[in-house]
Amino acid sequence: MLIKTALLFFITALAEITGCFLPWLWLKKEGSAWLLLPAVASLALFVWLLTLHPAASGRVYAAYGGVYVLTALLWLRVVDGVKLSAWDWSGAVIAFSGMLIIVLGWGRG
Repeated sequence: MLIKTALLFFITALAEITGCFLPWLWLKKEGSAWLLLPAVASLALFVWLLTLHPAASGRVYAAYGGVYVLTALLWLRVVDGVKLSAWDWSGAVIAFSGMLIIVLGWGRG
């Protein structure tokens, strides 16, 4: 369950980041306004993916945050080409560990 949950969170984070990145391209990089259409679709996918988890919404959002931090930093490295620092990696590990702790507690009280 833990791997499935983490993978679903990762896909969810990609949908959210893409949905926010495309309007950024439009506004900051003079991209086409047509970028807003896939952005809306990506954000709708993001919302739907969050509903696929069996836990209470607050727990899902809290756990998702840990995966989002890691995914956003990977996006920074891969898409933006920014080298990550030891501080970035340390923060990502701590945030991801928080997600693991929360998910392991699902259904235990």
